Amino acid sequence: MARTAVILFNLGGPDNLDAVKPFLRNLFSDPAIIASPAPIRWFLSRLISMRRAKHARAIYEKIGGSSPIRLQTEKQARALEVALADLGEVKAFPCMRYWHPFSDQVVRAVYEFDPEHVVLLPLYPQFSTTTSGSSIADWRRAAREAGLQAAERTVCCYAQDAGFIAAQVALIAPMLEAAKESGGPVRLLLSAHGLPKKVIARGDPYQWQVEQTCAAVVAGLEMKGFTDLDWGVCYQSRVGPLEWIGPATDDEISQAGAAGKAVVLAPVAFVSEHSETLVELDIDYRHLAKDAGVTHYGRVPTVGTQTEFIDGLAAITRKALSWTDGAGRCADRDGTRCCPEEFIACGCER
Repeated sequence: MARTAVILFNLGGPDNLDAVKPFLRNLFSDPAIIASPAPIRWFLSRLISMRRAKHARAIYEKIGGSSPIRLQTEKQARALEVALADLGEVKAFPCMRYWHPFSDQVVRAVYEFDPEHVVLLPLYPQFSTTTSGSSIADWRRAAREAGLQAAERTVCCYAQDAGFIAAQVALIAPMLEAAKESGGPVRLLLSAHGLPKKVIARGDPYQWQVEQTCAAVVAGLEMKGFTDLDWGVCYQSRVGPLEWIGPATDDEISQAGAAGKAVVLAPVAFVSEHSETLVELDIDYRHLAKDAGVTHYGRVPTVGTQTEFIDGLAAITRKALSWTDGAGRCADRDGTRCCPEEFIACGCER
């Protein structure tokens, strides 16, 4: 049977405290993050990483001195291999954008594996030029330079994938039940990483896709009997002077507290735990919720290796292998474009 490599793209994170500053430098050197000419971007990346290193280091100190994202992605990779075992020899390769293992390292490992097929599968359900787009572009550069010739299939996005949505519903439902037991009204906040408004204005479909995810999750919860939900979409992790998309997650928590509500907070764009869940959601926003008068605060885990999610990724991989070319495709629409035409930066190339 054919040998298949599945490339799982993710952000990456520092594996020790000394790696925090170079990790930030890599992040802000990415033209998808700072769209300035190379010399200006080089200067800004040095300046920003120097200014933020101390604060970022303190964040990672709160979770043991390193990011768990690589280990969690490795677990997802192994689970996906099990789910795809009937396809023959399948190996899933975690590939990080801003820390090890980088695309160049992973391409060499894939070259040695010598697969007939390569599936590019971002661990970002919703496409953005700043995440999946950047990772796929960097991979294609590295693969071209290494002379990797295997047939390539590219998953753009899967914001409404049945497995992904089912995993979210399975994790959110018991948290809603627990919040109800506290008495009083409950507000469900579906939180995603924010982006500057100017990124969306350039035709990035991320916010639209996040909203599609959230609508699908709520529909799934309603099918489980959670009718008349009080819910909202919100965005976290804003930094810097630019205007970001909203509403902001911290503002939504404060408003819920002022209204005497319990809060269930579910991360709908992160599929693994890292600093923005373990510190921002679990520590910072928990303190905010307490101070704001939130009657109960429950944070839903990320989908991780939840069976429904891994089975969904396996189904997406099988679907991708049936596509006839390497153009980026949406897994939700059998390979056809899902985004409205106004989103000109969509990664769907068919």
